[in-house]
Amino acid sequence: MSTTQNKDYYGTLGVKKTATADEIRKAFRKLARKYHPDVNPNDKKSEEKFKEISEANDILSDDKKRKVYDQVGFYSDQIDPATAEAYARQQANSRQAPPVDFGGFDFSGFGAGQGPAAGQGGQGSASWGSFRDIFSGIFTGNEQQRRQRGPEPGTDLEYQAPVEFWTAIRGGNARIEIHRQEVCPTCHGQASSGAPVQCPECSGTGQVTQMGGRMKFNIPCPRCGGTGRISNACPTCQGEGLVHRTESIEFRIKAGTRDGQRIRLQGKGNAGINGGAAGDLYVIVRTGTHPVFTRVGDDIHLHVPITIAEAALGSKVDVPTIDGRAQLRIPPGTQSGQKLRMRERGVENAGAPGQRGDEIVTVEVVVPQLNDERSKEIMREFAKLNNQDPRVTLFDKL
Repeated sequence: MSTTQNKDYYGTLGVKKTATADEIRKAFRKLARKYHPDVNPNDKKSEEKFKEISEANDILSDDKKRKVYDQVGFYSDQIDPATAEAYARQQANSRQAPPVDFGGFDFSGFGAGQGPAAGQGGQGSASWGSFRDIFSGIFTGNEQQRRQRGPEPGTDLEYQAPVEFWTAIRGGNARIEIHRQEVCPTCHGQASSGAPVQCPECSGTGQVTQMGGRMKFNIPCPRCGGTGRISNACPTCQGEGLVHRTESIEFRIKAGTRDGQRIRLQGKGNAGINGGAAGDLYVIVRTGTHPVFTRVGDDIHLHVPITIAEAALGSKVDVPTIDGRAQLRIPPGTQSGQKLRMRERGVENAGAPGQRGDEIVTVEVVVPQLNDERSKEIMREFAKLNNQDPRVTLFDKL
């Protein structure tokens, strides 16, 4: 199937335009069982009906074909989804452009080598070229049409901002340099200067005529966007209505802000068009590191060395926290690498003030260097009194 004319495929299958692929498949199977030629031999009406539902199923069961059909109103193999989407967007946004009615036209002549034109010096492909030119013409003049529409909001921006370790924990101010669009100070966003004059392309009518084979189309003038008048582009913004500038933005960091957290700065994005509101700026926080503390969520992790005696006998040792010194109880028999938790010694949760994480201390038992004979003698005595082999269980697992 190369081309199809305007048909109500949804009505043919008896489904809504919002029908899912599964609903379309079920509807087709139900109708196919009813109108299949094998079930209705020598029945021309059933045969034609079966062809109709088969054609409808072929279009609606294919995502790309269905998209083209929904946006243009008919399907052709020569129209790609991007072109169909551009046409639908132009029809929805343009105030001036009347809808193009394709009903009653024979589109079969616009396939390469098809239709009456194909027999006239090989003009079939040229006809399709004209058809594509028509679509292309409909989609031109976007900049002018944009200027004639109502206010349009500016686009959002997103930047990553490095923030110091302590600023993220305790809160404070940070600063970031961004590049954004602002309303042109010369034309105030109008994109033009001087009084508008009559468009020479359409002689002020706002429409031009294009031919495509046997079809004649009146489409919005691509130069003036259908307004019939044009203005000289603003020399400052070159007709954009916006200028680019670099700006340093200061923003507030809440205590407990985590790495990767997004902060929204309303109205700090790109400026809008035709009086539209400015977009927003989203700052993604990237917290710095610390030589002692490692932050994981709202918890603080660190490694603390302890002596053999402190590990074996138990003790209370001073450890650093983000609030200063604090005592940590070392249980007797603590092993190197063991983790001890200090509750609510971590970072305050930015979204739930008053709730804090924990501090996770990993103890590392430090083996001393024995430099005198007396210490060595004591260690030998200690080894005799505690002669358990810590590797026994290792060999038992072999």
